[in-house]
Amino acid sequence: MTTVRPVFYVSDGTGITAETIGHSLLTQFTGFSFITDRLSFIDDPEKAAEACDRIRAAGERYNVRPIVVNSCVDQSLSVILADSGALMLDVFAPFIEPLERELSSPRLAKVGQAHGMVDFETYHRRINAMNFALSHDDGIAVNYDDADVILVAVSRAGKTPTCIYLALHYGVRAANYPLTDEDLEGENLPPRLRNYRRKLFGLTIDPDRLHQIRQERRPNSRYANLETCRREVTVAERLFQKERIPTLSTTHTSIEEISSKVLATLGLQRGMY
Repeated sequence: MTTVRPVFYVSDGTGITAETIGHSLLTQFTGFSFITDRLSFIDDPEKAAEACDRIRAAGERYNVRPIVVNSCVDQSLSVILADSGALMLDVFAPFIEPLERELSSPRLAKVGQAHGMVDFETYHRRINAMNFALSHDDGIAVNYDDADVILVAVSRAGKTPTCIYLALHYGVRAANYPLTDEDLEGENLPPRLRNYRRKLFGLTIDPDRLHQIRQERRPNSRYANLETCRREVTVAERLFQKERIPTLSTTHTSIEEISSKVLATLGLQRGMY
């Protein structure tokens, strides 16, 4: 029987950091049904008290101790949250004291510092990268001279979300190219991609999973037919192998993992912003 555990990602900012770290931790455990909720911008005692009541109520509802992954920098807020009786996991606590000792400097507990626009150049690069990803999505624009990477795959294999993640988190100009029926018939690299071979990265996916995804989008269509999915994936993988394009299956791989593999393979590793 699966055990239900309520989990709250609590932050004085967006909560993205707490949720990312918390999700990575929870995936290490099986046999549980984690019901998650992100509580963002908990930046004053009143909001913290409301969050505390909400967390406590979840514990009473499921008759189990809630888990809180907390990235609030104001310790007085953490104290209020702890009144909920939840297991409190402070994202920063294990690292602050060693860093303070190493740097011989106390931390500046400033709310929102982790996601603030502290570097305009970095912020500007991320925005430009996002605009690039959107304008070069699914072959909308095919001038890839300024692209850092071009993801190539059949439709619904995970190209778009990966491009957006690369843009938002790394400032990488990521374009994506969908392999059409015409491309797959030739089993050769599409002409418009030939000048960009070094920028290409192929994504593949299990045909059964692709069938499920396409069924949700266009039920009972030729596009979603299982045999169509099998044929497209087989031909695409053969094309990637023939053209020696680095490839990764997205079937059981998170966007974070896909992005890291793309960056490392193509030598585009950059600091996360």
